[in-house]
Amino acid sequence: MIRARLLRVSVFASIVSAILTVSSLVPELFAAELPATHTITVVSSTIPSNRDVNPYGIFEVPETIGHLVKGNLLISNFNNSSNFQGTGTTLVQISPGGSFRQFAHINASTLPGPCPGGIGLTTALVVLRGGWVIVGSLPTSDGTSATAQAGCLLVLDALGKVAETIYGNLINGPWDMAAQDRSNIDGSGSASLFVTNVLNGTVAARGRVVNGGTVVRVDLTLSPSAPPFVEAETVIGSGFAERTDPAALVIGPTGVGLSQDGFSLYVADSLNNRITAIPSPLTRMSSAHTGKTITKGGGLNDPLGLSVAANGDILTVNGGDGFMIQTTPDGLQVSMNLLDSSGSPPGNGALFGVVSIGSSVYYVDDASNTVNLFH
Repeated sequence: MIRARLLRVSVFASIVSAILTVSSLVPELFAAELPATHTITVVSSTIPSNRDVNPYGIFEVPETIGHLVKGNLLISNFNNSSNFQGTGTTLVQISPGGSFRQFAHINASTLPGPCPGGIGLTTALVVLRGGWVIVGSLPTSDGTSATAQAGCLLVLDALGKVAETIYGNLINGPWDMAAQDRSNIDGSGSASLFVTNVLNGTVAARGRVVNGGTVVRVDLTLSPSAPPFVEAETVIGSGFAERTDPAALVIGPTGVGLSQDGFSLYVADSLNNRITAIPSPLTRMSSAHTGKTITKGGGLNDPLGLSVAANGDILTVNGGDGFMIQTTPDGLQVSMNLLDSSGSPPGNGALFGVVSIGSSVYYVDDASNTVNLFH
């Protein structure tokens, strides 16, 4: 269960801070202090008929329209059946009870617009109220970073058909995404997408860290009778560390989530083991660079997926050890729970997409190719 935030005096905060400092040195001691009061339930496999694997993105469907069912989970697959990274082409829809349906199988040869490099569906995934599904593609031809290309954002209708692509210089390896949805059920209105990009100079650096990662706001005007129209694209965050990686393809700024009041955009700065906040993300017209550091170190170990809980706390899942960290908006890490214990080391590289729904957390586990419930 997501813990309700408690009132804390400064002395208590100092004690917890000291514990977290020790935990960064001996994380297993920190984990052992937590009571085992939660339950993890496997909801369903995420593997469709074409055997795509490595589920990355996850998003709760907000309304029933077309083939989308309110309350279901839409999930994107990053790898194909040969386990080549950046070659997954399917989106699946899974109910909280485990009912499974393929939502879309995307064919790169029949796209209505450019998507440089083809299809490799990433963690970048949102579903708007009017039924538009927007998913990122960071494609490769052979599963290696050497062949990674810029990709695009794919816009699908509620029946799973690609209606348009959003591409260009600012969309360069879309890795994760959040949104403020101001649309109506009839499809009209507007929305703002916040997209992390991880290919700005990354491939050319051949494994060296470059500080080229960006966060781009894409402002959309929505219509009931036409695909979303891009009003503007603005770089609101820049200078994030990124590099290629043989196991993860690319490591860079990953999870993003809008604060409850909309005044901050939280970013999981994976390589620097921190969460930062970009101020005024909805209105700013220039880059805040990497923003303000909210928390660093402690239980964080390559934070990837990010979700903002109902109480405003920030949930991040670690790529380095399979833990989920809960952090308050003022930077206090208040819980650390193991979500995946497989592999060596446990949980290494297994966790990407995560979504908080009420007091429950759903997450994809690409070590087991499942969607799981933490409650």
